[in-house]
Amino acid sequence: MTQMQECKRSFVKYATAGLSGMPSYGDEMNTRKNNSVLVPVTKFPLLKKLGFDHHSSAARHAFLCLIVMLFAANGVFAQTSEFRPNSSAGAGKLLVHSKFGGQIFGFDIDQNGTEGLLSESQTLANGNVLAAVETFDQKTGKILKVVIKTETQDDFVTMGVVGNSVGLVEREHVEGGFVVKRIFRTLDPLHSNRFTGLWTPPIGSQHIIMPTGVSRSQGVPNVAVFAYDNSGQFIPYVFSSNVATNTFGPVIKIKDSNNFGSGVPPLIAYDSQTNQAVLGGGIGCFDCRPVIGVVDLAKGTFKEFTGIGFGFINGIAIDAADGIAVTTTEDDANVEFYDLKTETGFNVVLPNSGEQQFFSGNDVEFDPIHKLFLIAQENSSSTSSGSTIYVYDTKGNLKETLNGFNFNNTFNIIPMHIALNPGKRSGFVDGPDSGVTEIQSFTY
Repeated sequence: MTQMQECKRSFVKYATAGLSGMPSYGDEMNTRKNNSVLVPVTKFPLLKKLGFDHHSSAARHAFLCLIVMLFAANGVFAQTSEFRPNSSAGAGKLLVHSKFGGQIFGFDIDQNGTEGLLSESQTLANGNVLAAVETFDQKTGKILKVVIKTETQDDFVTMGVVGNSVGLVEREHVEGGFVVKRIFRTLDPLHSNRFTGLWTPPIGSQHIIMPTGVSRSQGVPNVAVFAYDNSGQFIPYVFSSNVATNTFGPVIKIKDSNNFGSGVPPLIAYDSQTNQAVLGGGIGCFDCRPVIGVVDLAKGTFKEFTGIGFGFINGIAIDAADGIAVTTTEDDANVEFYDLKTETGFNVVLPNSGEQQFFSGNDVEFDPIHKLFLIAQENSSSTSSGSTIYVYDTKGNLKETLNGFNFNNTFNIIPMHIALNPGKRSGFVDGPDSGVTEIQSFTY
């Protein structure tokens, strides 16, 4: 290969924004790749003015390479994102263990602070349940404070860290083997390491807020909430809430019970730009399309559209600034990227998955600082064992593959979760203990 060809190859690499070497993402991605254009030297007026259009190939090559490098360094050839590789990216050695060795019933970390929050549960020899809520240090993994510990039949579930450093925990009060009351407590701020107030959502005893029923939105005042209807009428509620002030928006009844109420409760995400809740629904049958629901949390209106991919939606996250929602689907190991305004989208296939259900993705989280979506894959298709986290930009380009995890959902009471700290490009995820008594750090 000549130096000119090598330079042209580099030029194409910049001009196509790093599409070479990417996994096949279907016709759209291939069309984008095949339509890449190599710009001739004569298209650069400065080169022509300086006479490089008829100079020696070596001179043109040298100057062109210089221009390409300078332009690329300054972003003239549009890169797919502002992503900068992290040399230390991957699974971390830091593990956070539950204080008393119980299974972790939900966890999250403060994106604007240094602490995290988890709940744990284990059955004792006498039949009672040891249940506790604990805060931990994101840097050291040390348990900082046992906020509460009980030995009754009750359980605690960490619903998330929301708003500006507000921890949210549910207490399930059990009598006669049944949950008879659900009490929500807040830690505001989380680093107070104590319960500071109550959160009293406007629902009756027949509606249940699942662990995935709160959008876990941070950095904005409100969250979106989905309350499952357990009465048999299958009319779920959706509403917004400022957890810190214990205030609520209008309660919207979702009457499409087929796609959003009677089966597996849909996942929910919050679009803070439009004040909308986005639901990942559908009946989940094999070869069935998912359904996306959009709820205007101020006007109380609801609409839906047929999604792409197949099966249940396993994860959902929103880039509110750009109006992009990303989901994973159960039956096909696909990741879907939606334009919420046009209600259109495209899908990419998780690497080496062959679109097999076994390799389907799970939780989806969004980093608003670096404009990245993180996709959890319980059964890795990139390594021979364990789990993987994939990092995509908003255009569906794979930026990083993080291996070395084991967040198998088999024994989880609470679905696995990626907790992000975008400012530090770090996070935590379930595992590697199959008993779910610990969570593992990572960077990206």
